[in-house]
Order: sequence, then C-alpha cells, then structure tokens
Amino acid sequence: MDPTLDSSSSPARDRLLDANLDRAREGLRVLEDWARFGLDRGDLVVRTKDMRQRLGRLHRDAYKFARHTATDPAAGLGHPAQAERSSPSAVVGANAGRVQEALRVLEEFGRSSDPLLAEEASALRYLLYDLEVDLLQACRLAAAGGAGRRELLASCRLYLVTSPVPNLEWVVAAALGAGVRLVQYRAKEAAGLNDLQKLSQARALRQLCAAHGALFLVNDRIDIALAVEADGVHLGQGDLPPAVARQLLGPDRLIGRSTHALDQLQQAVSDGCDYLGVGPVEATPTKPGREPVGLDYVRQAAAASPIPFFAIGGLEASKVAAVRAAGAQRIAVVRAITEAVDPAAATAELLAALEAPAL
Repeated sequence: MDPTLDSSSSPARDRLLDANLDRAREGLRVLEDWARFGLDRGDLVVRTKDMRQRLGRLHRDAYKFARHTATDPAAGLGHPAQAERSSPSAVVGANAGRVQEALRVLEEFGRSSDPLLAEEASALRYLLYDLEVDLLQACRLAAAGGAGRRELLASCRLYLVTSPVPNLEWVVAAALGAGVRLVQYRAKEAAGLNDLQKLSQARALRQLCAAHGALFLVNDRIDIALAVEADGVHLGQGDLPPAVARQLLGPDRLIGRSTHALDQLQQAVSDGCDYLGVGPVEATPTKPGREPVGLDYVRQAAAASPIPFFAIGGLEASKVAAVRAAGAQRIAVVRAITEAVDPAAATAELLAALEAPAL
C-alpha cells in the first residue's frame, strides 16, 4: 500500500476525502432541489438538507486546502451514461448512487484519520437508502399525475375524514403510520379557526400525507386545496358543482361527492367525479339533522356505481362486517379514529375488519 495513505495527515488522503465530500454534498443538493422545486415535498427537502449539512460540518478546511484540481487526472472526466438521464427519476437515481458511493469512500478511508467523519458517513449511507426509495416513489407518483392518484385511490379501503380535535396532526400521523392512505381535511365546524389557520393546518396535514405516500383531499375549499397542492377536493350536495371544480382543479386532481340517494349517485358519475361518499349509513353528530340512509342505499350503490365509493356515517370496526355484506368494500370514518384513545390501534382494527375474509 502507498505509505502516504497510512499517515493520518497525508495530502493524498485529505484530497481523497475532500473530493468525496464535495461529491456527496453536490449529489445531495441535486436531490434536495428536485424535492423542493420538482416534487414540492418539504418533508423530503428537510431530510436531504439535514444530510447535506451534517456532512458540511465535517468538511474540514484542511481537506479543502489539499485540493489541487490541476493535477487531478480525472478532473472533468465524463461518461456517455450521463447524457442518458432523460427523466427526473434517472437523475435522482444517479445522484443517490453517486452520494452512496462517496459516503462509502469516506467511511473506508476516514476510519484511521477521521473516525467521526467515517461514522457519520456510515450512518448517512443507510439513511440514504430509504430516502432514495421515497424520492423515486414521489417521482413515480408525480409522473403518473391523475392516473397515479386514481390508482392509489382504487387501492384505498379506509378513508379518514378529520374533525377539529385537539392534537389533530398527531391523530393523523398515527393513522397514517397504521396504514391509512386517504385523508380529507374537514374544518367546517372548527369554530374560531380563520382561513389562515385552516391553511396552516391543511399544509401540515398535506406534508404528513406526502411523507406516507397517502392522498390528501380538502373538503369543499378549492382555494385551500390549490394553495397546498392537495390531491383533490370533496364536495357536498350544497357545494360548488363538480364541473366548476374540475375547471379550477384541472384533469389530474380527484373530486369526490357526497351522495344520499341513487339519483345523486348517478348525477355524480355523470359529472365525472372520481369517487363517492355513500351515507350516512347511521345517524351521526358529524351530520346533525341528516336522516340515515341505512344499508339499503349501500346495496344500491354496490349494484350501480362504476366508480369507487365509501360507505360513511356512524361506522366503527364492529359494524364493518355488515357494511361489507351489503356490498361496500370501502368505508370512511371520522370519530372512529379522531376520537379514539389510540388512533393507531383504532386504524389497525378498522383495516383488519376491512381485510378479513368475507363471511
């Protein structure tokens, strides 16, 4: 082995560490900027920026002073594969790989001369494995546009509709962690919340959903949905017509519609809605004064609806079997999760009931 690499302060080692710190930090900046400007994913920006800054704190001046580009035989060396990166996913994959390779070099050559750098590089390399997957998944969903949203919608069995409860973000985070992949922000009864506060809540919940690969919709408020880049809106019978919502939202976002009778269902389908709410199955304080439609309408919806529908209204885990027997494969809940002592456990119980073998 070259004896210059055995010395803890050799110029060769310092140059090697400097080059790979530069390489790792540059690659992370590419990932960070795409998460920020291309994906609008603040959660991914935070994770990437943290990694980049952790490396930056360990980029010693001694390494930078050892830099000598003029004598580097590989300076400016390119490869034809670089011209083949024609999609954001390809750029993300290439730069994630570049960072992983650089971190491995830092780990191997930093052990004897800079143990702290070697330890940090090892930790970051494992974090990057997960970050790369999340970035690539976000790229895939962004590229799929409306098709990706509708594909995910079709796979959702449990739909969480929020209510103005204390610790709302904690409740939603717990439900997402337990498997919910469809969330609607509903703040109509939130007395005292102004539009700025609602916008702040919606933005926070949207980020939570994005971090879990879940769909996020806003009840009624198309302006807030557009402001936070939500995946769509849910409209009641007294809200804006779906055709107007579609003009404002464009073709790629989702539109859901509450229905209480077969004629409303048929109209919503004709209006181009992406999914339906069917209910209320039972009386619920969430919709005071609304007469429950019972399971008869659920059976009608199961026979007539060509698009996904969610039974809603007073549902909890013990009632899922009866709703499924009536033909519903999906349910939406409010209080069953938002008012649960353990929202994660309540979510898991609901999902288990929805996925259990039919009787």
